[in-house]
Amino acid sequence: MTTVDPVLPLSAGEVEEAAERLESVLRRTPVHLSQRLSDIAGVPVWLKREDLQSVRSYKLRGAHLFLDSLTPQEREAGVVAASAGNHAQGVAQACAVQEVHGRIYVPGTTPRQKRDRIVALGGEWVELVLVGDTFDDAAEAAADDAERTGATLVPPFDHPVVMAGQGTVAREAIEQLRSEHGREASTVVLPVGGGGLLAGCGAWLRERTPSVRIVGVEPAGAVSMAAAVRAGRPVTLHEMDRFVDGAAVRRVGAGPLAMVQAIDPELLAVEEGAVCTEMLALYQVDGIITEPAGALAATAVATGAVRADADVLVVVSGGNNDVSRYNEILERSMVHEGLKHYFLVTFRQEPGALRRFLDQVLGPDDDIVLFDYIKRNNREEGPALVGLEIGRAEDLELLMARMAASNMEIERVDPTDPIYRYLT
Repeated sequence: MTTVDPVLPLSAGEVEEAAERLESVLRRTPVHLSQRLSDIAGVPVWLKREDLQSVRSYKLRGAHLFLDSLTPQEREAGVVAASAGNHAQGVAQACAVQEVHGRIYVPGTTPRQKRDRIVALGGEWVELVLVGDTFDDAAEAAADDAERTGATLVPPFDHPVVMAGQGTVAREAIEQLRSEHGREASTVVLPVGGGGLLAGCGAWLRERTPSVRIVGVEPAGAVSMAAAVRAGRPVTLHEMDRFVDGAAVRRVGAGPLAMVQAIDPELLAVEEGAVCTEMLALYQVDGIITEPAGALAATAVATGAVRADADVLVVVSGGNNDVSRYNEILERSMVHEGLKHYFLVTFRQEPGALRRFLDQVLGPDDDIVLFDYIKRNNREEGPALVGLEIGRAEDLELLMARMAASNMEIERVDPTDPIYRYLT
């Protein structure tokens, strides 16, 4: 790689050099029109489908380039990485392709499907090590391994070579949009976690297409890049919603932050519930399976957070979603859309109490989806946790009015209440 500019962590030329070096090992993932999102936005919206990469995310780009940049001595000593998701899979495939031994540390809570996928991609070249319960546990173990053995730690985002690899997504997509569709992007929308993708793509876009608007999208429960930009340095989030696991990063990298400060993109945040709604729409309408982070950029368009006067390019960054999560995804989406609500209802312990609730409170399109009540002896009344699905979000006002008129003791569980962690 060329020498890194002392002011900018990355240049467009380095991204172009990275693209040449990666050409033989990457799938050229398609760029195609999303009619659904185009109808919402009122302009053509194009999807760059990195969920169709060989490891189902863009992470192979940075990982492969990083391993390809190692010296013979470093390759001999091997590599280590910590991840429970896409970075692990990218490193695993890069190790197998380049025949570099690697150890990948993952939390013991990592789903078997993901662990099996890492092993399948890495084959004999990768050892999977389960440690602790959190990513932080795995990261600490990987760092200790590197210090003890001399192996090279493969960073997920905070390194100029990794950022250059990730930046090839934008270069490739803009070229495809021009050559295959005869269009120019006015806006490029990217998901943001640790910042490597935004930094790499932004570096190339700012130099080669300076008129293009760059938008980075974070999950509302993990706005680590926005916090770092405000502070002027990386800061650690003490509270974080982990749902968008591919982008829920407590602390962004110093290198990505420096690049973001230089390119000055727009930074937006979208609610996790909105991400769930968009994941379902991508699946049911567009036939695209995404992980939560993979749907971040599309969510910003679907919710109207991103408005544009001409073509929009959206990066679908990954599709490694665990099918077992769909119940939670549906739940969060319905709560976000205002179609599902929870209540604590105090029932008198006497015959007909439930019937009165059904007759006086429930409307024709309301459905009980949860009823948790335990009859207790020697008490005149007891609370039940009741979950209701309503036909339309605007029906909530009528439901609340019927509850007030019923003279029953009913308390709505606020979505911001900590109890929601046990319900969604």
